[in-house]
Amino acid sequence: MRIPVGVQEGQVIRVPSKGEEGLNGGAPGDLYLRVRFAQHPDFRVRGSDLYYDLELAPWEAVLGTTISIPALDGPVSVRIPPNTNNGAQLRVRGKGLPTGPSTRGDLYALITIQIPPEVDGEQRKLWEQLAAKSNFNPRR
Repeated sequence: MRIPVGVQEGQVIRVPSKGEEGLNGGAPGDLYLRVRFAQHPDFRVRGSDLYYDLELAPWEAVLGTTISIPALDGPVSVRIPPNTNNGAQLRVRGKGLPTGPSTRGDLYALITIQIPPEVDGEQRKLWEQLAAKSNFNPRR
């Protein structure tokens, strides 16, 4: 049996005449299968869209960059625009799950900004210089 293209999580697939035998030797009934996707190590699935958690360094989020992320057909480049906020979603069209013979859902990169776990003396001075020169206040 072939699983149809575009099948969704939770969808029921009917397999005719593959169920239990009917009463008194009657014809076999139908078999119904409920689709469940196995958990993927890189992606979460919502409908035909895939979601990928992308961690950025603070300077990557502020300055912008281009990063390669995994996709089903191989890595794709994602442009991180300057001043990208934590929690932003960047869409890569057509890199999700198939929805038909020639159409696909989208791949979303969910941005999480990480700070270095430790900084040395020189790095700390640079952060202090940035703090002294910046007028940014996230609590305003």
